[in-house]
Amino acid sequence: MPKDFISLADWSPDALREILARAAELKALWRKGERPQTLQGRSLAMFFEKPSLRTHVTFEAGMTQLGGHAILLRPEQVGIGTRESPADVATNLSRWVDGIVARTFSHHLVEELAAVAEIPVINGLTDLLHPCQVMADFQTVAERGRLDDAVIVYVGDGNNMANSLMLGASVLGLTLRLATPESHRPAVRLRKRAEELAAASGARISWTSDPHEAVRGADFVYTDVWTSMGQEDEQELRKRVFESYRIDRDLLAGAPDAWVMHCLPAHRGEEITDEVLDGPRSIVFDQAENRLHAQKAILERLLR
Repeated sequence: MPKDFISLADWSPDALREILARAAELKALWRKGERPQTLQGRSLAMFFEKPSLRTHVTFEAGMTQLGGHAILLRPEQVGIGTRESPADVATNLSRWVDGIVARTFSHHLVEELAAVAEIPVINGLTDLLHPCQVMADFQTVAERGRLDDAVIVYVGDGNNMANSLMLGASVLGLTLRLATPESHRPAVRLRKRAEELAAASGARISWTSDPHEAVRGADFVYTDVWTSMGQEDEQELRKRVFESYRIDRDLLAGAPDAWVMHCLPAHRGEEITDEVLDGPRSIVFDQAENRLHAQKAILERLLR
């Protein structure tokens, strides 16, 4: 078993399915008011360079519900790269706590922490990947049918969400269609890695620049913001590039029974309309709820 949870590509299909099964079990227990104290006495350091609602609350609440404790570290407190090196931070934290969640701009920084830390490091989001979100997404899909049979379509920017969905689907042998402009496809090296994983798992990963073609007959239609944190200077350009990739009533006409997904936060009226986000086919807030349970299952797997 890997020490860290940095990329879904690092994990076996069986291990990811076991985590998803445990996430479903933990959710069922939580709804019955049961809180298994499986991480009693454990501590988690949470280093966040980026603003956070879901990642912060769900990891901290998850640790509390499992009997553990979480400590929030802001970048100005720690000073990675200025006050202390990543290696020194990782070495210190390894002496004090049982795990680290890192939510950073640079993916390399999370890899640096993991390379030195003697304790598990969890990727809470980087500009390259967002694996914890995808585990919650797959849990949400599985709640509405068989994950293996689902046709999942991602529409929009080939960003960290597209990258992680692609890797996760490739590991588990799922069907994923990606609809992005040619200029904003997922990272080349991750596409190559996904192809390798898909060859072993039988996953069906495809790409098109036509969102209407992609969503035809889909079971789940997923989108994310067009302008991520750190890309604010490109906002107006991105609005023009992605104009035809908005999830609205017209686009969903090709998939009238599809559930709609979004990792949040949403830029309402840009990548998705209010009518769709708040409509009867939206399972966006189910995804957000499942961040809590998917991450509790990840924490148990790494920290017990």
